[in-house]
Amino acid sequence: MQVKFINNAGNGWSEDVQIDIGTTVEQFFKSQMGEHAKTFNYIIRVNREAVGPNDVLKDGDRVTISPMKVEGG
Repeated sequence: MQVKFINNAGNGWSEDVQIDIGTTVEQFFKSQMGEHAKTFNYIIRVNREAVGPNDVLKDGDRVTISPMKVEGG
């Protein structure tokens, strides 16, 4: 199945991502942001709604990941 991933870290971008049926929000987060990334450092929304890490994604969902703090120089 396919979801739209909107990454608001840095310059921001979006892409369609193929995922397995039954993929949770946390599994998707780790696959996109890396095993080192912590969910509590980000705001994660699915279809503009706040979600929990164990929520299961559905085909066509729009997943937005935004950092809680914007790092600057």
